[in-house]
Amino acid sequence: MVDPAAPAPAARRRRRPRLSDEVSEYVRELIVSGQLQPGEFIRPETVADELGVSATPAREGLLSLQSEGLLRVEPRRGFVVAPLSSTDIEDVFAGQALLAGELAARATTRLDDADLATLDRLQVELEAAADAEDNDEVERLNHEFHRLIYAAAGSPKLSWMIKSSLNYAPRRFFSSVDGWPQASADDHRDIIDALRRRDAAGARAAMSAHIGKAGRLLAEHRRDSR
Repeated sequence: MVDPAAPAPAARRRRRPRLSDEVSEYVRELIVSGQLQPGEFIRPETVADELGVSATPAREGLLSLQSEGLLRVEPRRGFVVAPLSSTDIEDVFAGQALLAGELAARATTRLDDADLATLDRLQVELEAAADAEDNDEVERLNHEFHRLIYAAAGSPKLSWMIKSSLNYAPRRFFSSVDGWPQASADDHRDIIDALRRRDAAGARAAMSAHIGKAGRLLAEHRRDSR
């Protein structure tokens, strides 16, 4: 999935996130993708060594995940992964599907021909990357595809709301979720077709179905990883 609040790369120079944010993103994705299971303990020093940072931002990043409910602290034992069920994942994506569908519907009247041509180009490149099993490139192009649509909606509050759910999309471990890269390649055509027809209801349905499928794939991946 994509962060709709992030400006296009050309709009500004990318800034490196704070080290503590890098830590929280890294560990969050390990948890969501199922590579860290409920009940497993996480030491700040271990995470610091893995990412090449000091123990202080590592601990700050883990404390941030505690506030999100993904970790809890046990006295004298440290951080432990909190329960996160497949149903939890599906619930988050169900909410994201509603928001993303509404943003796509609103974008139908705001995307111009140049925007639609850009979506077509991104999709062609994405399909080629998926065929080549270049999952990093699939993720990058998928990000740009969704960013363009969400930004075109002109609804900053909805974009802000959807951003919080994107923490549950394991971008760093994109390729570990069976079917996820191919879903991006397969589903986008229906979204583009609806946008080109200026069909708000069709765009809403196509985008909602796409996000819902992503949630189901991730939930199934977590069940299979146990």
